[in-house]
Amino acid sequence: MGIIAGRWKPGIIYALVMKSPLRFTDLRRQIPKVTQRMLTQQLRDLERHGLVQRVYHPEIPPRVEYSITALGRSLDPIFKSVCDWATENMGRVEKVRARYDSSHATSSSPRAR
Repeated sequence: MGIIAGRWKPGIIYALVMKSPLRFTDLRRQIPKVTQRMLTQQLRDLERHGLVQRVYHPEIPPRVEYSITALGRSLDPIFKSVCDWATENMGRVEKVRARYDSSHATSSSPRAR
């Protein structure tokens, strides 16, 4: 789980599975709110684990493209299952969350929330 867990890695993998290769700026547009620094760190980690491939093209100006590897693509069924689960259960999750939030809103202690 440590390899694919985190706020940005699932989105990066999803974007590259859907359309690959992508240049850094195109990938960043696919993932709103991610900083350049964070995207760079996450891509390096995914590359280190063999899920993403980085290709440098020595042109003027230089071009770098990222693509999903076969190992990274093998995660697609897992992410699809999670998306299917979310689609099926999101209404229930939202109801439970609202009930929890309303029952804990009366508590003044920040720890109780």
